[in-house]
Amino acid sequence: MDRFYSLQHTPIEFHFRQSPRDFVVDEIPLYPFSGEGEHFVFQLRKKNLTTLEVVGMLSKHLGVKSKEIGYAGLKDKNALTKQYFSIHKSLEEKLKTFENIGVKILETTYHDNKIKTGHLQGNRFFIRLKKVTPLAAKKMDQALKEIKKKGMPNFFGYQRFGMFGDNHIIGEKIAKGEKSERNKKLKQIYISSYQSHLFNLWLSKRLEISALVNSFETEELTNLLNMPSEKIEVLKKQEHPFKMLQGDLLMHYPYGRVFYHEDEENIQRFNERDVSITGLLCGERVKLAQDDAYTIEKQYDDEINADGVRRYAWIYPTEIEKNYREEEAWYELHFTLPKGAYATVLIEELAKRPLKEHLND
Repeated sequence: MDRFYSLQHTPIEFHFRQSPRDFVVDEIPLYPFSGEGEHFVFQLRKKNLTTLEVVGMLSKHLGVKSKEIGYAGLKDKNALTKQYFSIHKSLEEKLKTFENIGVKILETTYHDNKIKTGHLQGNRFFIRLKKVTPLAAKKMDQALKEIKKKGMPNFFGYQRFGMFGDNHIIGEKIAKGEKSERNKKLKQIYISSYQSHLFNLWLSKRLEISALVNSFETEELTNLLNMPSEKIEVLKKQEHPFKMLQGDLLMHYPYGRVFYHEDEENIQRFNERDVSITGLLCGERVKLAQDDAYTIEKQYDDEINADGVRRYAWIYPTEIEKNYREEEAWYELHFTLPKGAYATVLIEELAKRPLKEHLND
């Protein structure tokens, strides 16, 4: 898909390839572990392995089913990542004999509950960009200031769509009953990819609309957006680069309940990062937008045999740190993202182009 980027600068050239040296992820737990309980929790560092590959290794070594191993989220393969896993404490001794060249257990504790998917606060990233000229570094400095101040769109990253970027095509066929997949985990991955593809298309469209509102006069926009001038004036008064439409479904940020935008005070709350706009991951049992927001959303909705959910459309990276090493032409970044957000999307926002180097790994 052709993504619409939120920042205004021209594309920035640099080299980026995911690798354990240049891409590091530290998982941030949702809450501190209690230190006691029936579940043995361990922080594991992995290199060049997916989370599911590690789960498979642990499952085989411990002699238990994969579902008995708890983890909060899936981490990148081509990276050095640290994340937490949990098993029943009766398996603790057996775990001590687990060995793999790409895996190391760093610390251990106990907790009352098994770690479940989604039970994390976010992730801390380190990324090294290479072949960065001084001019490119200055442009990235300014772009990061904008992201720090205004936030960024919460696209799904290329990792969501598989090695060849076509998982969503298979997912659509599976979701509509045109293709079967016996492996339950693989089936879910494919269907999620299709939902993510539609979300990305919707988000790109909303960014395009927001850019048009900022760039054209009201009279021109009435035809471009097929919207009365009164509503366009409301949009043009909004300070935020991502415009809130009547009928948008909002969610308290960084977590909270979903509710409809029916009060103009929500615009200021969005500016203050108290709430954020959500987009649709299509499916069953999910709230849909209304009014003007639904006019856009329905174009990217689909009836599929899967549960739907709302996802933040706009997020705010925190603790952004940067260091330009001119002699090496390296631009090094540290930043924290909420759960479900992709570090590579931030890098693509800086570059204003897709990062396709991963396809050559």
